[in-house]
Amino acid sequence: MPVYQRMGKIPSKRHTVYRRDNGDLYHEELFGTEGFSGVSSLLYHCSPPTRVIRYGEPRSIRPDIAIHNNMKALSFQGFAIEPSDDYVESRKTLFVNHDLHIGLAAPRMSMTEYFFKNADADEMLFIHKGSGTLCTPYGSLPFSYGDYLIIPRGTVYQLQFDTEDNHFLTIESFGPIRTPRRYRNDVGQFLEHSPFCERDFRLPENLETHDETGEFLVQIKKNGLLYPYVYANHPFDLIGWDGYCYPYAFSIFDFEPITGRIHMPPPIHQQWEGKNFVVCSFVPRLYDYHPQAIPAPYHHSNIDSDELLYYVDGDFMSRNNIQKGQITLHPAGIPHGPHPGAIERSIGKKETGELAVMIDPFNPVSITTEALSVEVKDYYKSWMEQPVQA
Repeated sequence: MPVYQRMGKIPSKRHTVYRRDNGDLYHEELFGTEGFSGVSSLLYHCSPPTRVIRYGEPRSIRPDIAIHNNMKALSFQGFAIEPSDDYVESRKTLFVNHDLHIGLAAPRMSMTEYFFKNADADEMLFIHKGSGTLCTPYGSLPFSYGDYLIIPRGTVYQLQFDTEDNHFLTIESFGPIRTPRRYRNDVGQFLEHSPFCERDFRLPENLETHDETGEFLVQIKKNGLLYPYVYANHPFDLIGWDGYCYPYAFSIFDFEPITGRIHMPPPIHQQWEGKNFVVCSFVPRLYDYHPQAIPAPYHHSNIDSDELLYYVDGDFMSRNNIQKGQITLHPAGIPHGPHPGAIERSIGKKETGELAVMIDPFNPVSITTEALSVEVKDYYKSWMEQPVQA
């Protein structure tokens, strides 16, 4: 979200002398994810951010692909993913293409022994169960059920959990994650028809300067490998920072749905856009108010994108027998639509309490072995009407 933010102590001019009380220089770092042309922040460290004590051998955490080319509607029980004490070990990648990886995580323990940095991708974490605090050099971000956490590529962070029962959806994007361009004016301000505004975004708070030396393990993900780096300085040693690149949070409950007299298409639910994909938030809303309206979505052809729907809560009106944490994949190339009976059930209904996150990749996704371990068998047959009982 390109809004200027400033925290802590910074010099009046960038790239100028800025000294500590003892006369030593603070160390300025330009941090951005698109070279020198995208949004960036200037960070002021107590010590150089380059002091590496040790470098360990990397290990692969690349996903194992089971299905490279898929043309079948599939479904998966997300809550069946095995929890793990360790945060990195708990992250299970289910779907991949060259633009993004989509997965789930069920970590039980807070990160205390190391810090994590994803040098491959911007991250989006959608919190389905659990609460805690995202700790970063920029400050902290408390999170709870329904929050999206957006973490720019290369940000060092730790997650501190309040309980052991945590479950969230993960998206790794190999390009920046942004709000839809059509909701912003030329200077980036949200327009009046946007389903959210600047007040809905939570920015880092409570900057804490950890001016500490010692041995600090940072697990760095790069090209699908995990590299252990031991630094001589605490990663959260900023005395101040300013700019446009930083982690932030947004609650799905702050998304204001757009409604109409007849059924509105999925783009009205759009929350984010990335490189060759979009993310939509389905939230409780009033149904269409034309007297002959059919609230259930019409059948539509998936020709240009796969569609993944992550079910969070409520009764999703277009699907039968859907549980919390379930994921459906409707692949590009074939039409899909409401399950049998859903259209009739929707007629005359005034509102819905459904809550879901939809991801539309514009390049097909491959399916991992982790995904197949929680597959709901024969989902592609679920559009067949039930046989009439004699």
